[in-house]
Order: sequence, then structure tokens, then C-alpha cells
Amino acid sequence: MPPPKTYHSSSLSPLSEREVLSGNLVADVCVIGGGLAGMTTALELARGGRDVIVLESAEVGFGASGRNGGFVGPAWSQRLDALIRKVGESQARRLYELSMEGVRIVSGNISDLAIPDLNLAKGKLSVARTPSRDAFLRRRDRLRNEFNQQVEVWDTDKVRTVLKTPRYFEALHYPDDFQINPLAYLRGLASEAERLGGRVFERSGAKRLDTGVGCTKVVTQSGTVAAKQVVVATGGYTARLIRKLYHSYVPISTYIMLTKARPDLIATAIETPFGVGDQRRAGDYYRLVNGGTRILWGGQITTRVSEPRRLAQMLLATMTETFPQLKGLEVDYAWSGIMAYARHLMPQIRQIEEGVWSCTAFGGHGINTTAIGGKVLAEAILQQSERWRLFTPFGFDWNGGPAGRVAVQSSYWWMQARDKFGESMARAADTGA
Repeated sequence: MPPPKTYHSSSLSPLSEREVLSGNLVADVCVIGGGLAGMTTALELARGGRDVIVLESAEVGFGASGRNGGFVGPAWSQRLDALIRKVGESQARRLYELSMEGVRIVSGNISDLAIPDLNLAKGKLSVARTPSRDAFLRRRDRLRNEFNQQVEVWDTDKVRTVLKTPRYFEALHYPDDFQINPLAYLRGLASEAERLGGRVFERSGAKRLDTGVGCTKVVTQSGTVAAKQVVVATGGYTARLIRKLYHSYVPISTYIMLTKARPDLIATAIETPFGVGDQRRAGDYYRLVNGGTRILWGGQITTRVSEPRRLAQMLLATMTETFPQLKGLEVDYAWSGIMAYARHLMPQIRQIEEGVWSCTAFGGHGINTTAIGGKVLAEAILQQSERWRLFTPFGFDWNGGPAGRVAVQSSYWWMQARDKFGESMARAADTGA
């Protein structure tokens, strides 16, 4: 199945298809999955002198790694306070610091590899749809004092000068966050891994793992790879290759659209180059692209893996609910991607069995977390560090099967209803109604 047309792919030149794995090969490490996590792991291992083979079932960047919003900034999908309750203050702090290191890894790769067509944009606003000044001040102080992170609070009037809607109140401004074309970045990682001797095969999905003493054989439709270490980094497209991994994540579909070019109309609503995301658990995120002439808008997650028939209309309705003045702005095209969420809302970076590792479940975390995930897993294989053990508390919790998906979707709908009620109360108070 060909990948959908996205803003990220349409802005890049087509690449020649890579070879399909054929015959029986041997490598130090076989990475299954050519997304951000898998390719980062492969690159770090190639930098460490290992012979690496990457097997991708479609093409590099086919899945959510090449289709996401491209946001890069610290933090995990699981919130800091929840991490503290789970693992304690010290370990939660170290995990947050790892997320900051992930930002630096992405920045370093961008600088060192001179990746073209990244469309880099600096700065992010995290906006509130209910009055949140006190909470934002506390978070600003904590991030500044404990992590030396640059962040400031914008009051409501300042927010509404650049985001012209009464839906928003205060915002946290993160000047060091940035947004990129994730597919361009991923292609840059793949090219560098290949330059260092790594081999990347497309249309070469893993069908079976045959484990043996000191070696695991990865079997595809037309060949095999025998490797001392295997890394499974298949994200939301994980099949039944490893049952406990397959049954430990919930596939979540995320949706994004690109509007047509209407710079004058768009300027009546959005006048900032910063990426924007709201504070809801499954909120909207967006940014201006093509010199401010178009909007890249994402939101609306579901547990269904098929794409809604009216995807563009669904996203357009979400946008115009926030910015009514954008009614009449048409959608150029829309697409979806499947992310992997673990029930504990943290990545699954761990050893599955001797010589077999997982580096997956990065849904909702941001590109920086795939960077640090691949880094610490490569360090483990290279025997450089034990930092992967910080993720030990976040295991392969059962996803609940079909009932679990229903529960997740129901929870999402409940959170939406709660958010809408809180927002309606806030708007009433704001307008004096």
C-alpha cells in the first residue's frame, strides 16, 4: 500500500526505492522498523562501529514517524507528577532530563548532518482553554528552577494578539522548542546510517524470529538476517511478531490536514510562527507553513485504525470551532498515521529476552523521545551505559484487547466532554454571561 500524500512527503523529492532483502545475511544488530526510533538506534549503533541491518516492511518513514506534526520539545506523554508518583522524585527527574537530552540529540543531528528541506521553525506556545495562570506560573518556576529550562508565561491579552480567538487564555512559551519536517529528518538519519556502513532494506517486513544460542534469525518473505542482537521498533504497526509486545500497546490514529494557501484569511486568526498546542490530553496542535500561507493542523485521536471517510471535514470543523473566522478556508489534503501508546503512557525501552530488545510506544511523546530512546538502547547494546534501566518500571502491561480499546476510546470521549464543559464555563465567565 503506498503511503498517503502528506505535507511532509509532497515537499520532498521522491527517492529511489531501496532493495528488498534477498538471501541470508549476517549482522551484529538487526533493527526491525524504519521509523524514527528504529533509525536513530541504527545510526547510533553504526556510529559505535556495529554492523547494522534495518528491515522496513514498507518504506522508510511510511508510518507515523513520517506523518506526524514534527514537534520537538522536552517532556513525555506521561506527565511529570504522574511519573513522580510512579517511580519517585529522583528517577522522574532523570527521565525528564533524558527528554531534554533527546532535544539536544535532534538538534545535533540537524546541525551535523546538514539535512535539507527541514523547514525548521523555532518556538512553541502551549495554550490553555481555561484560565490557568497560577498553574502555568508554578510549572514555569519548576522547569526553570529544577531543569534550567527556558519558559515564560504569556497572559491572555498577549496570547490573543497572535491567536485571535476567545477560546484561549494564558500560554507557556517555550523558545527552545522547534518544529521540523519529520520525514526529511528521518531520511537524513537513514542516509547517514548507510554512509557509515548500515544496510537498509525496504518492503522487507519481519515474519518470524527464530532464537538460538547467541544469535537470533529474523525471517522475511525473501530472506533472513542472523544477528547477535535484534531491536523491535515497529510502533503502531507492530504485528504479532512478539505476542506480549503486540498485546501491550493500543494503536491510536492521529489526524493531520494541510489547508490551501490563503495568507490574508489566515492572518485574521494566526499571527505567530510558533508551533501551537493546547493543554488538553488529546488537544489540537498546529503551525503555519509555506511562509505563513498555509496551516498544518492536527488533532482528534481515535482507536480506530481505518481512516474516517470525512477526515478533512472533521479536522476543518475542529479548526473553525477554535477560529470561526477561518470558515471558508479549504483543505488541500488530509492524512492519518497510527501511533503506539502503552497503557502507562511511557515508551517500552527494555529487553524482551536475551538478545532481543524493544524500542517502541512513542505515541504522543514528540520526536525528541525517539532520539533518546534510540540512544540509550544503542548504549545498552554497545555496553556503554545502563540508562535503559530507567524505563524498567514501564513494562508490557496488557492492553485489554478489544475491550481495552473501547475503554481507551470511552476515556477519551469522557475527557473531551469534561474539557468542553470546563471551557464553556470559562467562556461564560470571560464574557460575563
